[in-house]
Amino acid sequence: MPAVDNADGVVLLIGSGRRAYREYLLEGAASRYPLWLIDAEPVGWQQPYLVGGTVVEPLDHDREIPDVAGLIEAAVELSRRRRVIGVFTYDELLVVPAAQIADRLGLPGFGADEADRCRNKHRSRMALAAAGLRQPRFGLAHTAAEAVQIAGSFGYPVVVKPRGMAASIGVARADSRAEVLATFELADRMSHLGPPAYEGGALVEELVVGPEISVDGAVSGGDYQPFCLARKQAGPEPYFEEVGHIVDARDSLLADPRLRQVLAEAHRALGLPDGITHAELRLSADGPVIIEVNGRLGGDLIPYLGKLATGVDPGRVAAEVAVGSRPRIEFTRHDCAGIRFLYPPEDCQVTGVAVPPPGAVPGLVEARAMAAPGSQLRLPPRAHLGRYAYVVCTAEDPAVCQARLDQAAKLAEIHYEALAPALAHERPW
Repeated sequence: MPAVDNADGVVLLIGSGRRAYREYLLEGAASRYPLWLIDAEPVGWQQPYLVGGTVVEPLDHDREIPDVAGLIEAAVELSRRRRVIGVFTYDELLVVPAAQIADRLGLPGFGADEADRCRNKHRSRMALAAAGLRQPRFGLAHTAAEAVQIAGSFGYPVVVKPRGMAASIGVARADSRAEVLATFELADRMSHLGPPAYEGGALVEELVVGPEISVDGAVSGGDYQPFCLARKQAGPEPYFEEVGHIVDARDSLLADPRLRQVLAEAHRALGLPDGITHAELRLSADGPVIIEVNGRLGGDLIPYLGKLATGVDPGRVAAEVAVGSRPRIEFTRHDCAGIRFLYPPEDCQVTGVAVPPPGAVPGLVEARAMAAPGSQLRLPPRAHLGRYAYVVCTAEDPAVCQARLDQAAKLAEIHYEALAPALAHERPW
């Protein structure tokens, strides 16, 4: 067995994601600790941020289910050669495998059980209920008939969602028995796109009325620190597709004692000692209500917006928590940043996308095409995240930021050919 390298330790990053969405996180984490990447493909664009990498092929290429045994074996083998001081991921599919690696190597962070308690929305609900925290009334349905029964027990409208998906995939509102039957079919079908452990059935939840927010935070020794609060913009009902987010460093909710208390209590109820979370809440007339707590940083470039608005580097924070350190969270900027995702008006095959150039709109930070020519984009419920571009803007306040996003969005163009109606089993209800 090779001798262990006792030089400065490395932090394992499990999965790197798409460069456009995740490079800022690698840059931030690498500024703090040497990074070693375990991923499905050889190191490429990630090279400047790494001291090394290991390739572990996914077990199922079609569904992108990770080879958990292979990931753990790769981490253990690396630990024989290098001192591993932490492990983290920002990929929803890899949250539990990363926690299993932490368990195996005796590293800080969420254990596998805690990670699964976040990943499995039904387990989350049960833990929050046991702690007496406010959340939607809920039930787990394994059949459409059970879903109708649960919905009837607390009344319409309700939300039907898969147990283990992210990004609001397969989540829809239902206002009647017929709609529950249709939304259950959608949630059940979408659940089969994720890990087998969360396949089948759906959660049926009471609809909580009020604005939706997300909060990225760090837990160190059980102490919770929020560092990025975003206000979510959802697409047309009955779906909850996320079409934009706004982060304001001066948002009064950041200092709201009631919100902070709810978040801290939710993390205690879920048994989360050290790690990064992305919590989603509704601001009801009676106060904040926990919708879910995810064991990772937020997606949709939300932490990037936080970095632009506050100066807090989420990659650095995630790496520090991964090694068991308490991160120092201090705002060095007090701006506002927002993102808008652009969708086609109908199901289509893309022939071209044009985005506004730098300087086209005041405060335009980035505009990027997300769909290449030949891509097929379908709208919910036939598919989700059918985006063709996004724009990011900064401003001195949310109203100006929204206006700049509107202006930038109008300058983006998509050229396409309309697709034929979806297959019968994919038709919208």
